[in-house]
Amino acid sequence: MAEHHSGPVEMGAPMDYAEHEKTYNFFLSATKYGTLFCVALLIAMAAAFFTTMGFFSSLVLFILINVAGFFFLR
Repeated sequence: MAEHHSGPVEMGAPMDYAEHEKTYNFFLSATKYGTLFCVALLIAMAAAFFTTMGFFSSLVLFILINVAGFFFLR
């Protein structure tokens, strides 16, 4: 049978807002840099497949885009 409580219900441990902030900031950073990585990879692949750049030139382009992106996004 269901029990009836008349007082406040315990909801668990108190919230740790500092830890929530750290987790949220990590999520935002991971999303930002993950998106940078994917976009740089797509640009480098397009340069390798649709131009005469070749593998090594597109690899250098990929690295340069990532370095520039990390510089501008921090």
